[in-house]
Amino acid sequence: MMLLLVGLGNPGEKHARQRHNVGFMAVDEIAEAHGFTTSKSKFQGEVREGILNGPTGRTKALILKPLTYMNESGRSVGEAARFYKIPPENIIVFYDELDLAPGKLRMKIGGGAAGHNGIRSIDSHIGNEFRRIRIGIGHPGHKAKVTSHVLGDFSKNDQDWLPEMLNAIAASAPMLIGNDNNRFATAVAQKLAPTKPAPKLNKQNTAPKSRAAEQPSTEAAKSETSKPETNAFASAFQKLLGGKK
Repeated sequence: MMLLLVGLGNPGEKHARQRHNVGFMAVDEIAEAHGFTTSKSKFQGEVREGILNGPTGRTKALILKPLTYMNESGRSVGEAARFYKIPPENIIVFYDELDLAPGKLRMKIGGGAAGHNGIRSIDSHIGNEFRRIRIGIGHPGHKAKVTSHVLGDFSKNDQDWLPEMLNAIAASAPMLIGNDNNRFATAVAQKLAPTKPAPKLNKQNTAPKSRAAEQPSTEAAKSETSKPETNAFASAFQKLLGGKK
């Protein structure tokens, strides 16, 4: 089995830091984190080969960055998929999503292109049953500003979430082996979950208590056990997924 990990973007230094190129950024991070080969030209794009070690074993993976410009991404993806006979369920495409807030991530199989020209192009070449990882870049709030927003560079404020998101995607990439998409999304959420600080010790109150003092009253015990536990991971997972679309 081989996975085809596709990052969408536009080639050239001019586009390198644009929001529309977050798919390129994601697969580059995966390649570096897992020791993939250096890039070479093939399938009208740049490819890097490597191995992902997942919970169910090792699998070969090919990273592809189409250099056809976004609107013709399907030409490159279709060529690679046909050459290696990779079925749609083993093709995973990383790309930007306007309708997700910055720092949110969603994964799904199939569906429409939702106005994304790169996805529309891939649909036309291999069908729409491939796996999609959408990385939120936020909406500028007005239709007239969409093009400048998408083709604009990530801002300083984006640095509060972008590096951590890319690192989490790369670290969780082995969870893409197999068809359990929830496993990958869960792994990303765990990486992004805030670390719970250790409780501070009150030095003025460290003397041992009497046995009676250590036993809570019945009412106090009921009150304590009735409080819901704070689950930092569940909270982070919910924030990562965002609202239903």
